[in-house]
Amino acid sequence: MSSTRTDFGEEAGEIRRFWRGLGLPGLIDVHTHFMPERVLHKVWDYFDANGPLIAGLQWPITYRKQEAERTGLLREFGVRAFTSMLYPHKPGMARWLNGWAADFARRTPDCLHTATLYPEPDADTYVREAVEAGARVFKAHVQVGAYDPADEQLEQTWGLLAEAGIPVVVHCGSGPAPGKHTGPEPIARVLARHPKLRLIVAHMGMPEYEEFLDLAERYDQVRLDTTMTFTDFAEGFMPFPDRALPRLAAMGDRILLGSDFPNIPYPYLHQLHALERLGLGRDWLRAVCHDNAVNLFGL
Repeated sequence: MSSTRTDFGEEAGEIRRFWRGLGLPGLIDVHTHFMPERVLHKVWDYFDANGPLIAGLQWPITYRKQEAERTGLLREFGVRAFTSMLYPHKPGMARWLNGWAADFARRTPDCLHTATLYPEPDADTYVREAVEAGARVFKAHVQVGAYDPADEQLEQTWGLLAEAGIPVVVHCGSGPAPGKHTGPEPIARVLARHPKLRLIVAHMGMPEYEEFLDLAERYDQVRLDTTMTFTDFAEGFMPFPDRALPRLAAMGDRILLGSDFPNIPYPYLHQLHALERLGLGRDWLRAVCHDNAVNLFGL
C-alpha cells in the first residue's frame, strides 16, 4: 500500500480490517518510541541527516507528529498496548529518561511502563527504583549507547531484571550499521550468566538473524521482535534468509510484533503485510500480533 502523510484515516481502516480478519481484538506493539519531545526531535534530526548509525540510508519519518497525535494514531490503528522505547547515549541520562517515562505511563494507560539503563555506577539503584515504580519493560540500545552489555556495571542489574521477570527489548544486532559491541557474542555472554533473563531481541537481530535464532533456541526466555524486519525497506539491504523461515515458524510463540513507530520510512500497515506475506499462517500471525505479548505481559 502506498501512503501519503495525510491519509492516515484510510490506513487506520486497513489496519483494523487486518486484525479483525484474524479474529483479534487489536494489536500489541512492543517496539514503539515515545520520549521527551526535544530528545525525539534530535533523533529525527539524526535520521534526516542520514547519520552513520543508519548507514547513510534515506529514512523519512512517516509519522512526524506531536505526541498526542501519535498516541491517537496508534489507538485509531487498534493498537491496544504499546511501549515508550527510549534510551541514553551517555552516562547520566537514564534516570532522567526513566522519570519522564514513568510520567508518560501515568498519563497514557495503554502504554506499558517502559524504562531504560546504561552501564554506570548507579544503574542498579535507578533500575531497582524503576522496577518498584511499576516498570513493565526495559529498553537497552547497545548500538546507540556503544557499550558492552556484559559490562560489569550491569551485572547485578541483569540479575535484578531476570529475577523480576521483566522483559528487556535490546537492540544488539549489527543493523543497520554495526557498533563496537553489536552482534550475538556480547549478549550471549550476558545470557550465559543470566539464562532466565527475558530478552526481546529487537529487529530479529538484523542482520545476524540466524545467530539470534540460535540464542532463542538455546534460551527459552529469549524472544525476538519483528521491528522493520521483512519489510521492503529492510529486505533491500539486510534480507531475512528464506532458509530460516521454518525456524521462524517453529518459534511462533516467541516472536512479537514490533514496528519502530513513529520512526519508520513507510506506512505502519506495511509491517503487517510484510508479516502476512511470509505465508506462515493465521495462527502464527495471531500469536505474533497479539497473543504472545498478552501472555508475556499478562494483559
